[in-house]
Amino acid sequence: MTIHWMEEVMKRKEALLRDTRQLLQIPSVLDETSATEKAPFGKGIDDALQFLLKKGQEEGFIVKNVDGFAGHIEMGSGEELLGILCHVDVVPPGDGWTSDPFAAEIRDGNIYARGAIDDKGPTMAAFYAMKIVKELGLSLRKRVRMIIGTDEESDWRCVDHYFAKEEMPTMGFAPDADFPIIYAEKGIADLTLQQTRNGEDDNGELMLQSFHSGRRYNMVPDAAEVILGGAHDRLIEVEQQFQRFLAENNMNGKAVVREDMLTLQLEGVSAHAMEPEHGKNAGLYAAHFLATFPLNGNARSFVQLLDRFYGDSRGKNIRIAYRDDITGDLTVNVGIMSYTKENGGTIGINLRVPVTKDVEDTKQTIEMVAAQYGFSMKQFSYSKPHHVDQNHPLIQTLKRVYEEQTGERAELLSIGGGTYARSLQAGVAFGPLFPGRPDVAHQKDEYIIIDDLLKATAIYAQAIYELAK
Repeated sequence: MTIHWMEEVMKRKEALLRDTRQLLQIPSVLDETSATEKAPFGKGIDDALQFLLKKGQEEGFIVKNVDGFAGHIEMGSGEELLGILCHVDVVPPGDGWTSDPFAAEIRDGNIYARGAIDDKGPTMAAFYAMKIVKELGLSLRKRVRMIIGTDEESDWRCVDHYFAKEEMPTMGFAPDADFPIIYAEKGIADLTLQQTRNGEDDNGELMLQSFHSGRRYNMVPDAAEVILGGAHDRLIEVEQQFQRFLAENNMNGKAVVREDMLTLQLEGVSAHAMEPEHGKNAGLYAAHFLATFPLNGNARSFVQLLDRFYGDSRGKNIRIAYRDDITGDLTVNVGIMSYTKENGGTIGINLRVPVTKDVEDTKQTIEMVAAQYGFSMKQFSYSKPHHVDQNHPLIQTLKRVYEEQTGERAELLSIGGGTYARSLQAGVAFGPLFPGRPDVAHQKDEYIIIDDLLKATAIYAQAIYELAK
C-alpha cells in the first residue's frame, strides 16, 4: 500500500492551522506565582497542557496527566514504546514584537507567536502526524506515545518527575530543533556567581546604583538598564559618551539625566543561548561601556568581571575555550546580570559543553577567575551531553524517511541546544527547522513557515509509521 503522506496532511490543513493557533494563543510562560499542586508551573502552562490532553481525548487516544508536571497521548499496542517528546512551555516573549506575541497572527505565509517554532508548532505537527496514522487505520507493532513536557525552558523538572513514574521509551525523537537529524547534543550547565561583599565599598567618581539585564540563563539579554549617581556635570559628560557608544556599536538606547542620577537603557538582540553570536548581549555592552569609568569598588569589580565576557562567546578570555569534532565549540552566554548598591552583584551564566569536555575542569577555571573579582559560585547544575551511534536503527530509519519526503540528503548534525531527546536512552532531535531557514527561536517575532509546518507533519507521520509498524 502506497501512502501519500503530504496529501493526507493537506486534507487536514485548516484544522491543523486552527489548532496550532489556538495552542499558540495560550501564554504558557513559567509563572510560579499562580502555581498550585495540580499546576506546578502556573496557570498558563497548565492551560496549554490541558488543551493538548483534551484534544487527544477527543481524537480517541489514551491520555494521562502526570500530576500536572507532564502528560502523554498514546496509541497502538505492543511491548515496545516509541516516544515523541514535546513541550508546551515557552520563554518570556520579550519586547519589540510587530504583533502581540500570543495573537498567533498569520502574515505572508507564516504564523507569528512565541512558541511557533519552539515548540508548540512542531508539537501540533507531531500530534496531527499521530492523528493521520490513527485515522488511516495502519497496523502498529509498537505503542506510540507523545510525552508533553511543561518545564523544558527552565529546569526540566517535568521530565524528571515524569520518568520517575512512567515508562522509558525504547527509542524516540523530539521535534524541537533542526532537520535532518541531530544525533549529538552538548552538555548544558547553568551557574550563578555571587559577589562576596565585606560591607566596605570605596566611593568612586561615579556610583553605580543598579544594573539589570536578562531574564533567563538560556537567552541572550535584549535589554539592559543602568542607574548611575554622581555630580550633574559629570553625568552630562557620561550621557554624551553613551550616545557616541550607541552610534559606534549601531545600537538603540536612551539616557536621561535628572539632577544627580543618570539612567541608561540599551537595546540588544535576543537569541538562544546555544549560539550567543546570533544575538547582541545588551548587558555585556552596558558593562563594556562602564568598564572605563571610575566606579565605586564593588561595582567596579562587577563590571570588570562582566567585561571579561564581552565579545567572547567562546570563553577565551577566561581560559575555558574548547572544541571537539563531534559537537564543536564550547559556548558561553551571560544571561542574567544584576547589581544593587545594597546587595552587590549576581551573574547567571549558561554553558554549552562539547561531548568530550570534562565539565569539572571548566567549572574550576570559572571559579578561579571569579574569585579574582570577589565572586564565588553559589549554584551549578549540569545536564550531561547526549550522543547516539549513527548506525542505530532509529537514525537509519529517520534518514530514509527524510530523504524520501524531501529528496535531499539527510546529514547528521550536532547542536549546542538541549532537547528532550537527551532524556531518552536512544533519542534524537528531528526537525522542525529545515536547512537554510533562519533560527528565530527565543527571538522577537518568532514564527513558523506554514508550508514547513505541513511538510514536517508529513515527515513525522511517515516516521511514526515506519518506526512503529
